[in-house]
Amino acid sequence: MILNCGEALIDMVAGETNDRQMAFVPHSGGAVMNTAVALGRLGVPSGFFAGLSNDLFATQLKAHLSASDVSYDLCPISDAPTTLAFVQLENGQAKYAFFDESAALRNLQPSDIPALPDAIEAMFFGGISLAYGACADAYEAMLIAGANDHVTMMDPNIRPSFIRDEAAFRARLQRMIAATDILKLSDEDLEWLEGTGEIADLANGLLSKGPKLILITQGSQGATAFHKDYKVHVPTVPLDLSNSDTIGAGDTFNAGVLASLHDADLLSTASIADLSQQDAESAVAYGMKAASITVSRKGANPPWKHELP
Repeated sequence: MILNCGEALIDMVAGETNDRQMAFVPHSGGAVMNTAVALGRLGVPSGFFAGLSNDLFATQLKAHLSASDVSYDLCPISDAPTTLAFVQLENGQAKYAFFDESAALRNLQPSDIPALPDAIEAMFFGGISLAYGACADAYEAMLIAGANDHVTMMDPNIRPSFIRDEAAFRARLQRMIAATDILKLSDEDLEWLEGTGEIADLANGLLSKGPKLILITQGSQGATAFHKDYKVHVPTVPLDLSNSDTIGAGDTFNAGVLASLHDADLLSTASIADLSQQDAESAVAYGMKAASITVSRKGANPPWKHELP
């Protein structure tokens, strides 16, 4: 099983009523939950760990997880509210306003970290859950404690406007990166984290800090995997974005990469350290194919395995 550790929330997506009044429609979302759902739909045993609420929005989230074959048995449940993210689209790109003060997500404590079942072979971390608060401390502790016995992957999905203490956030990410086997960043994340420069130089610099595999996505330009022995680039799948959006694309990409590695029986720390160029290329390509289907339709709606060629 792959355990996905991070946020589940409600995306309140802007739309219109029949009489053209502005309205917001609740969609199940959150970067890490999207990855968990995509993994479940791709046929990989998938679990989810975060603080969940008892409110009506959490009922929707739990139903969404269950419908995609994702277990949330390890999640602590509280009376704190569910995080809401109001979403507006500008030229197909999502812009967010988050409401999660004192939410179930943010209130997750290090003491809530469960004993990990033997069935868990990999753990995925990321998203706004790492930005600040007790939940960020909990996920850091969980990744570092589990790194010796599990493959770890992180996608910080950095949102500068969401960070309250940049120095503390940067320090947390550096500690987590040192214990991470697979690090995925967008080109924008990479620049925020490492400064300006050539992508290859910056990515190779990160390899020296602990990760065994660095994945850099570049929007319409595709994605590149960097390993100590090689780099390999996979172009994007051509798409018509006129009637779609990019919500959940990166999250689905992460799931596709992990699913490919799982299906090839490569989810061990030794296998990632010695990953062949062919296996890395196959994983990135599968992630790109899965993400292209998510991008082809509205919202974070990852594909099922039978939808991929």
